[in-house]
Amino acid sequence: MTSPIIRSAGTPVRAGLGSWPTPLEPAPRLASALGLDPEDLWIKRDDLIGLGGGGNKVRKLEWTAGTALAEGADVLVTSGAAQSNHARLTAAAGARLGVDVVLVLTGESAPTGNIALDTLLGATVHWCGDVSDAELAARVQDVAGELAAQGRRPAVIPFGGSNALGASGYRTAGEELLEQDPSVQQVVVAVGSGGTMAGLVASLGAGRVLGVDTGAMPEPGPAVAGMVAELTGQPADAATLRIDGSVLGSGYGSVTDAVLEAMRLAARTEGLVLDPTYTARAMAGLVRAARQGELVRGRRVVFWHTGGLPGLLGHTTALERIMAG
Repeated sequence: MTSPIIRSAGTPVRAGLGSWPTPLEPAPRLASALGLDPEDLWIKRDDLIGLGGGGNKVRKLEWTAGTALAEGADVLVTSGAAQSNHARLTAAAGARLGVDVVLVLTGESAPTGNIALDTLLGATVHWCGDVSDAELAARVQDVAGELAAQGRRPAVIPFGGSNALGASGYRTAGEELLEQDPSVQQVVVAVGSGGTMAGLVASLGAGRVLGVDTGAMPEPGPAVAGMVAELTGQPADAATLRIDGSVLGSGYGSVTDAVLEAMRLAARTEGLVLDPTYTARAMAGLVRAARQGELVRGRRVVFWHTGGLPGLLGHTTALERIMAG
């Protein structure tokens, strides 16, 4: 009899993977460049979470991986794009927790960015090429089934770590932020698979959270609302969420002029390095909001830096545009 695939649906268990709280730092020169008062803009530095190069996925993995191990998993299986930050950090979490990790990724192998770190961290990678989301999800189930047939106890961690269990890490993060600064009135964050925004909305309220769409999924609103409802036990309407799709450009991973400007502005005012797929797009959304008067002087704004630097080092187009000046 083969071991079952573990779904991580039991009593939540948190693994210790990060160093908390992450810093909350002022960004006075960037604030002034955007027409705000110097004390208006702060950066929540989840890029400085210690595990595996840092980033927001660690907060989710504390719960998803922690619960999976508590239920007896001996191998974690997850999916993502070739340069997935979530894949990298799942590999790092497995190394920290002493379990194997299998990554099912779209695209092709290359010795750059997150892909190189996946191998360094000891993960086994299955490459799927150019496949749809449904095909990728099916391949994850196939891989997990193959592992179970071998007598392993695989746990499937969702794409991006985003389900209500993973999003609970960002509900806690919102509470952490309020302990650091109760005066926060706006939070700007990238929206990929939706769990980070969902957790922040659950703790801070929809009115205080501006999500900037990165194109990781076709319609993030319903996914975010669904996780908010699970976290809070109350109905959540996607129409009440503030999700900005205006800086998406041609789609996920595209490097628009607004994204490039945001990268340069953050780097040259605060020494803050952003990645082109997530954080620079979120910063482009913050820049747009400031210039259109949606962010005003005297109101505390926090930009949530979700990490992703290795992804920049694997993004050829972004690097070429940066070097072109």
